[in-house]
Parts: sequence; structure tokens; C-alpha cells
Amino acid sequence: MSRKSALLLGATGAVGKKLLAELLARDDWCKIGEYGRRVTALADLPPGQREGRLEQKVIDFENIDTAGLKDGHWDVVFVTLGTTRAQAGSAAMFEKIDREYVVNACRAAKSDDPAHQQRLVYLSVSSVNTYMPIANLHKSRIRLRQSAGADATSPFLFPKSKGLTELALSRLGYSDTIVFRPGFLKGAERPGRRIGEIIFGYVTGALSYVTANVQIRVPVLARSIANAGLLGSSRLPPEVGAEKVEKDGARFTLIGNKGADFLGRI
Repeated sequence: MSRKSALLLGATGAVGKKLLAELLARDDWCKIGEYGRRVTALADLPPGQREGRLEQKVIDFENIDTAGLKDGHWDVVFVTLGTTRAQAGSAAMFEKIDREYVVNACRAAKSDDPAHQQRLVYLSVSSVNTYMPIANLHKSRIRLRQSAGADATSPFLFPKSKGLTELALSRLGYSDTIVFRPGFLKGAERPGRRIGEIIFGYVTGALSYVTANVQIRVPVLARSIANAGLLGSSRLPPEVGAEKVEKDGARFTLIGNKGADFLGRI
């Protein structure tokens, strides 16, 4: 397999930082671009990875056409960029960051060369952002199922935005689009963890003994995303159980939590 170039958008988040480390640790990638509103400090990069293959660039998502994303001729574009309504400050800003920035950046990174086979790998909805309420176990079961996937027709802001983003990305014309919908992100490193999120982690941890659909360790997810970027939809192992989604002119490969967990362990 020939070495590929990779662009990572969102490398400073809980999953993005692990994905960046995974890409840097493997020789499969000849060039790795870390582009974002901020980039990883050199002191935080793995030893021996502060120069060479890694190209870092701070970009303005409000002026994405001037960021030069297309100049990299990237073989694989990884997207782990996202936010929450609380972090964004309003529903409008959430949609702007979580969907508009993502779609516009991926459009800007797409090559104009029709012979260039580009792959897009997008980390979509995770239950970490829609953790269940703790007051009622019956309601918690319902919320757990709801948080498992994006839905462009949902009346709720978060799953609707993710669903619309999935559809928009898959219509950009990439040769291959892969979408991950993981469960609860076990071991996510970020400041200000909420009490509901902590309790939700205990619940999903217990449920993980009877089902592989509810949680995944962040390093495993990062490796899974990297593997998908290398293999592409056509070469995914059948054990991943990838689903081919076709909806309203959009086509993409969907990988759920169980499949992501398997792919991250090979």
C-alpha cells in the first residue's frame, strides 16, 4: 500500500489529539496536515515528531477560501471538529461551528483534479454530548438509544445538525465518504467534565459487559478512524458491519460503535 497524505481538522479535541498521535506514530502517512483555529503546541507532540511530516497551520474558518486547504492535495481528510451548544454560546453559533465550518472546510480541501481519489472520514454524533438524564432510569434507556445516531429530521438541535452535516459532506463529491457514529467516549480528556457525563460513563461501562454498542475508548476510536482512512470503504473487514447509506442523493459508509471498536483493535 502506497503512503498517503492526511489532513486533520479538529486535532485539539478529545478524539482529534489521539488521532493526530496515531497518524504520527505510523509510517503509512507521508505528510500530515494539522489545520485549525489552534494547533497542538510543539511541546505536546510525541517525541521525534516535531518536524518532518507534520505541517501545522492556524486558519480562519470565516475566511476558509484563503486558508489554502486545496494546496495540500490531501489523499484523506479527517474531521473531528465539533462543539456543543454550551461551548458555542447559542444554537445559531453551534450550527455555524459544528456544520457550516465543517462542510465549508471539506469543500475547500477537495481537489479540482478529477483523477485524484480523495477520501473523507468524519466523526459524527457521540453520546458524550447528549448524555442521559440521571433522575429516571427508564428515561435514561430511551435517551441512550436516541444518542446513538444523527438524524437530519430530528426536532433536537444536536442530532439534527450532525445528520445534516453527514448529508452535506457526502454530497461534496469525494470518492469515498466514511462516517463514524460512536457511543460514549470512554477516557475522553477534557476540562470541566459534567456530573451527568461522569455518571453516564459508569452506566455505559456496566452495559458494555453485555453489549458492544454503548461505549468505546478514545484511543481505540482514534486508531479505528485512522484505519478507515487507510483502508477505505471497499476494504473494510466484514466484521466491522459497515452500512451503505443512500438518502436524498447522499451516499456514505456508516460505521457504528461496535464496528469502530473492532476496527480499532486490528
